[in-house]
Amino acid sequence: MKISLGSDHGGVDLKNAVLQVLKDMGHEAIDRGAYDHQRVDYPDYGKAVAEDVAGGRADFGVLVCTTGIGISISANKVRGIRAAVVSNEDGAEFSRRHNNANIICFGQKYQTAYEAAKFTRIFLETPYDGGRHQVRLDKISAIEQENGR
Repeated sequence: MKISLGSDHGGVDLKNAVLQVLKDMGHEAIDRGAYDHQRVDYPDYGKAVAEDVAGGRADFGVLVCTTGIGISISANKVRGIRAAVVSNEDGAEFSRRHNNANIICFGQKYQTAYEAAKFTRIFLETPYDGGRHQVRLDKISAIEQENGR
């Protein structure tokens, strides 16, 4: 699987830890940065990863900022993206199973490298259930189209 990753300066350490775990699992990774702790703006990285996923250059994405919130909001502005901030195993599973999320987001302030790696593994291994959930995703897509995205 090909995974695009990105973070701002507040998430670079956790992003790098997840990046290494994904490589160890045999996934191909696209590292969109940040690469150090110098201040940068999270929307730039949220957009880059979201465009990789929406454009088919990556199967899934992983985004990290201090809380996971700002970078997820940025990613969700890209049509077709369903970025979910995840803080536990259930969130990792059901963001995929029910919402067909395609980007998992973390807050470096709240997740350890171990947790983020475990949640990412669950996220990537969980299939989308479809069925009754597709009606809801179709409604989300309709909202995107109504608003020009």
